[in-house]
Amino acid sequence: MAEGARRLAEGKRPRMQELLLTPANIGRVADRLSHLRGAAMKLGQMVSLDAGDVLPPELSDIMARLRENAHSMPPKQLEAVLAADWGQGWRRNFRYFNPRPLAAASIGQVHRATTRDGRDLAIKVQYPGVRESIDADVDNVATLLRVSGLLPEHLDIAPLLGEAKAQLREEADYEREATQLSAYAKLLDGNDDYIVPGLHADLTTKNVLAMDFVPGRPIESLDHEPPDVRDAMTERLIALVLRELFDFGLMQTDPNFANYRVAEDGNRLVLLDFGAAREVSPLVSESYRRLLSAGLAEDRAEIADAAIDAGFLSRHAAEAHADSFDTIIGVILAELSKPGPFDFGDRRFIKTIRQEGMTMAQDRASWHLPPADILFVQRKISGTALLAARLKARVDVRAMVEAKLAQLSA
Repeated sequence: MAEGARRLAEGKRPRMQELLLTPANIGRVADRLSHLRGAAMKLGQMVSLDAGDVLPPELSDIMARLRENAHSMPPKQLEAVLAADWGQGWRRNFRYFNPRPLAAASIGQVHRATTRDGRDLAIKVQYPGVRESIDADVDNVATLLRVSGLLPEHLDIAPLLGEAKAQLREEADYEREATQLSAYAKLLDGNDDYIVPGLHADLTTKNVLAMDFVPGRPIESLDHEPPDVRDAMTERLIALVLRELFDFGLMQTDPNFANYRVAEDGNRLVLLDFGAAREVSPLVSESYRRLLSAGLAEDRAEIADAAIDAGFLSRHAAEAHADSFDTIIGVILAELSKPGPFDFGDRRFIKTIRQEGMTMAQDRASWHLPPADILFVQRKISGTALLAARLKARVDVRAMVEAKLAQLSA
């Protein structure tokens, strides 16, 4: 209202969207969402990560702020949560417990602690009430985004909302996450490229997860490293995705940048947050194997058939918008067929894909919800590509995929 009055006084006719998108209002919206925590924070993180190339820059700005702007629990609330799970005398088990969190994220915060027997730990504590508010929070934030007019009308966010709810329910169960953490530790045992924090089951409950504290720094700090360092770390990220998809049958499907850190030695990748880890079915693995094989062979007809059979899009969409679909395939093949390393920092081709994709999306009859298993896996792949783009890495992805497919055929 104040902004509208100011513009009227200047003889201007205010527009609702302009009033909502002032820098001050953007800051207020981001601040309110960060106070909501839980589903509100998670949805904002997912929108900023998954749809950053689609949403208006103002909305992307609001959502991107949520990655670093979370509010921690007051000390009394933290004390109450830990007392409920560990008992009233829980502090007797620790030499040191820092009440100030190392990090505050969407559904919990992490504290540094040292036990009486000398274990150096990272303790993740869940915000009270997160599990109970998941559905309502996601629906409320979705309503806010829709009525604000910030989302393009042709962007169907229903699949994103369903994924947010399902993933939050799983992430809110720390005992489940403990099981997934242990599974990853076993799968990567002996691999010197990665570090998985050790689990401390005696201090882990449904609301509290106790792990080794692993020193490191944010993966975004690689921005300032030489190209060969950025390239090597990105290659480790991509290699892990290929192993998850084709070897492990298990994938950590949340590619939030905060879930990766660079170890103190600067060479190893620290893996964090396994709440979104889920099984990858043989059917999904085979769908991606078929799609990648067709891509390497540059067989456009087989690419289209594989994409439709996997559920990425409907046959109606592929046939009704054959020109747009063929253009998208052509752009991707042109990029992947370039000799040498793929330059993730060069995103000029994204504009064409976005334009053709929006053309298809405007046809409501073409809207299609891929299977949930495909959505989870593709989110991890897309998020890894976005992180590689952030690092401006150059990696010979084609050679890596060829090697993996050859291994599967052997």
